[in-house]
Amino acid sequence: MANIPNVTLNNGQKMPLFGLGTWNSPPGQVTQAVKDAIDLGYRHIDGAHCYQNEHEVGAGITAKIKEGVIKREDIFVVSKLWNTKHRPNLVVPSCKGTLKDLGLDYVDLYLIHWPVGYLEGDDPFPKDKDGNFLPSEADYVDTWKEMEECVKLGLTKSIGVSNFNSDQIFRILGKCTIKPVVNQIECHPYLTQRMMQEFCKARDILITGYSPLGSPARPWVTANDPVLLEEPKLKEIAKKYNKSPAQVALRWMVQRDIIAIPKTVNKNRLIENMNIFDFTLSDDDMAAIFSLEKEGGAGRGCAELDAKGHKYYPFNTEF
Repeated sequence: MANIPNVTLNNGQKMPLFGLGTWNSPPGQVTQAVKDAIDLGYRHIDGAHCYQNEHEVGAGITAKIKEGVIKREDIFVVSKLWNTKHRPNLVVPSCKGTLKDLGLDYVDLYLIHWPVGYLEGDDPFPKDKDGNFLPSEADYVDTWKEMEECVKLGLTKSIGVSNFNSDQIFRILGKCTIKPVVNQIECHPYLTQRMMQEFCKARDILITGYSPLGSPARPWVTANDPVLLEEPKLKEIAKKYNKSPAQVALRWMVQRDIIAIPKTVNKNRLIENMNIFDFTLSDDDMAAIFSLEKEGGAGRGCAELDAKGHKYYPFNTEF
C-alpha cells in the first residue's frame, strides 16, 4: 500500500497529495471503485453534485467505515457547488443536499465548481429555445460569503474554488473572511498552469489538478485531438524509469506539489496510478514534460464553451 503524503492547507488542515477523481465515471461502478480505492490506501475522494454519483461515492465510503477499514476522519472528501446554486440563499441548502447524498455529516472541502452561474432551477444546464445557456445574475463574491457560512455551520472544514482565473481569485481575496484553500483546475503536460500555480502559491493557495492524464475519455473528445499518453517524449521517459506514461504524468504533477485526482473505476489502474511515490523525475525530464504544453491554452480539454458569453467566463484572460 503506497504511503501518500499530505499537504497542509492555509487553515492548517491536511489534504492528501493524491486522490481519486469521480467525474465521468460510469454509473453503477463508482461505489465499487471507491471501495477498491480505500482498500488500496486512497484517502482522498473528489466528487461534485453535478457528477450525479455522490450517492454512489457515499455508499462506498460508508461501507468501508462500517467494515472498520477507515474512520470518517481518515478520509478527505471533496464536493462542489453547482452553477445553478450560486444565488446566496441556495448555497447552504445545496451543501446540505450533498451531505445527504453522501451520507456524511460534513465534507472536508467544498468548492465553487465554476465562477459562472446558471439560471436557478432543477435543470443543471438551462438553455433557451435556441440552445443558448441561461445565466444567473448571482455574483460569485456573494456566493463565497455563503460558502463561508457553510464552514461556520460545520458543513465543511475548508472551502475553495474551481476553474477560477487569477483576477477572480484576487477579487475574492479582497472580500473574504475565510480564504480559499485550493483552486481546482485542469492541469496536465498540455496545460501546465505554471503561472496560475505561482499566483496561488504567493497567496498560500494550493492547486488541485483535474484531468491529469488529459481526459482522453471526455464526452466531447474528437478523433483529431492529441492523446497525451501517446506522446513519444512521455513514453521515452516512462521507459527510462520502468513506469507507464500515466505514472510519469502523475509524478510530474505531484513533484510540483500539485494535488492529482485521476479518475478510474479499474482496480489495476487504481493500483498503477498511485504507484508514483517510489521514483523522482530528474530536472531534465521535468523540463521535457513541461515542453509538451500547447500554446495559448490550446491544450485545454474542459473549456465550458457553452458559457463563453458569460460575464464571469474564466478563460478569456491569460491565467
